[in-house]
Amino acid sequence: MDKHTRTSVPIKLLLNPWHCLSLGFGSGLVPKIPGTAGTVVGVVIFVLLPTMDWKLYLGITISAFIAGVFLCDYTARALNASDHPSIVWDEIVGYFITMFMAPADWLWILLGFILFRTLDILKPWPISIADQKVPGGLGVMVDDVIAGIFSLIIMQIILYLL
Repeated sequence: MDKHTRTSVPIKLLLNPWHCLSLGFGSGLVPKIPGTAGTVVGVVIFVLLPTMDWKLYLGITISAFIAGVFLCDYTARALNASDHPSIVWDEIVGYFITMFMAPADWLWILLGFILFRTLDILKPWPISIADQKVPGGLGVMVDDVIAGIFSLIIMQIILYLL
C-alpha cells in the first residue's frame, strides 16, 4: 500500500458508520483540501461541545485517538492506501489536542486552527518522521497527535505570557 495514494473514494463508503467517522462525516472528500476540511469539522465539534471538566475533555480526546487508530486503519485498508488524504479523523483529534485547556473564545479557536494546520502541513521534525515511519492506523494518527501536542504547547505558552 502506498502511503498517500490519491484514488477516488466511493461516496458509498459514507453509508458505513466507521468509514463515515474516519472520513470526517464526508469532509475528507473535499477536493484539494481534505485535511483542512476535516479540521473545520473538528472546530465545529469543539464549538458544539458543552463546557466540561478538563479530565472529561481529556478522556474524550484519548478515546477519540484510540478509536481513530482502528477507524483509520479500517478505512485505509478499504481504500488500499496506508494514509489516504480523505481520512481526516486524525485532523479532528489533532485539533482536539490543540484545544486542550484553551479558552473557548473565537480568537483562540482560530489560533488553534492556524497553528495545527500549519504544523500538520509543514510536518517539521519529528512530525515528518512519524508520518513516514509509523505504519497502520497508528501511523495515520500519530503525526497529527504530535502536531496537536506542539500546537497545544504553543497555545499554552501564549496563554501563560498573556
